[in-house]
Amino acid sequence: MAGETVFSTERLRRARYAVAAVFCVHGAVTGSFATRIPWIQDHAGVSAGQLGLALAFPAIGASLAMPLAGAISHRFGARTALRGLLALWTMALTLPSLAPNIYGLCAALFVFGATAGMSDVAMNALGVEVENRLDKSIMSSLHGMWSAGALLGSAAGTVAAHLGGDARLHHLIAALVLTALGLALCQGVLDLQSAPDEEPPPRFSLPPKSALIIGVIGFCGVFAEGASLDWSAVYLRDELGSSAGVAAASTTAFALTMAVARLVGDRVVDRFGAVRTVRVGGVAATLGGLLVVLAPHAALAMTGFGLIGLGVAVVVPLAFAAAARSGPNPSQAIAGVATITYTSGLIAPSAIGGIADATSLVFSFGLVTLLAFGLVLGAGVLRTGPRPATRGADAAREASARTPS
Repeated sequence: MAGETVFSTERLRRARYAVAAVFCVHGAVTGSFATRIPWIQDHAGVSAGQLGLALAFPAIGASLAMPLAGAISHRFGARTALRGLLALWTMALTLPSLAPNIYGLCAALFVFGATAGMSDVAMNALGVEVENRLDKSIMSSLHGMWSAGALLGSAAGTVAAHLGGDARLHHLIAALVLTALGLALCQGVLDLQSAPDEEPPPRFSLPPKSALIIGVIGFCGVFAEGASLDWSAVYLRDELGSSAGVAAASTTAFALTMAVARLVGDRVVDRFGAVRTVRVGGVAATLGGLLVVLAPHAALAMTGFGLIGLGVAVVVPLAFAAAARSGPNPSQAIAGVATITYTSGLIAPSAIGGIADATSLVFSFGLVTLLAFGLVLGAGVLRTGPRPATRGADAAREASARTPS
């Protein structure tokens, strides 16, 4: 079995840094795309409702393609699979800005979502493997690195938007740079191989009821995250009359608070516990949503988006951790929560667009505010016992005592 491979502690530390950097590259693609959504909308000539429809296609693509990630990793090994899937994702960044109309945009975003989902599954699986073998919580910081990458990508996008740059050229340059970085970084992740007689992972399994309840909390947090990431720039431009540069900067503010909160999230959770952390975060996100809805000018709305990012930052890592301890089959529970939360993040942008087309963006973010308050009410479902020790961690410590990497 691949899980029985023994690595030294030093090798596991290096693998942790490598997979963290991969998370950063993955996030940079999302940040690069999100800040140029207004440009893409104008270039394709689509309304808010049509944009919302188009933004449903990443969810469709991801839902169809994510089950393939496990089979690809099983056949080619974790490192090779991640290298190929990450390269597909980084290069897919070039597609949405090339779309000339709603049909082309839907097709481009379908591929964009499919490659995003498969690479996301592959890198999270490796992150969980390293966490188990180190016997130390690292998932919040890994997601923090994803947010840091989104921050870097959105910062570059803000500069490009401020300068009035063509998103097609911007995304081509970003894709080439990120693809080269991703290929180099994947060399450092764990090279796990399936045993010859190991059965391929199942493509679908029903999660336990406990995981579904935890998934609802994840849904609330990720919906607020996805809505803010993809619509904050449009909100400032359309509702508050901000310039393209200022509107793009709102996405940067959101990504900044997400990155900071996730990078320190493991320490905060260890000190205050998962329930209290999510409950206080829910209060912050609710206040942020109210600021966005009531803001008379851009600065206050940007503060609101920042508070939303701060409040929902650690929800996903803690939902995964709670799912792993919610029943006798941790992997099945995690898969269930991951499906719910990932789908939430992908449908949020299209849902916000549909509601905005029928009412307004202000009303849409009123819904986001209500979901953020759901974190305050439902945080108790994340209460779990102590994290169990893992066989992989014990093996790693033994290997470290015996031999260098």
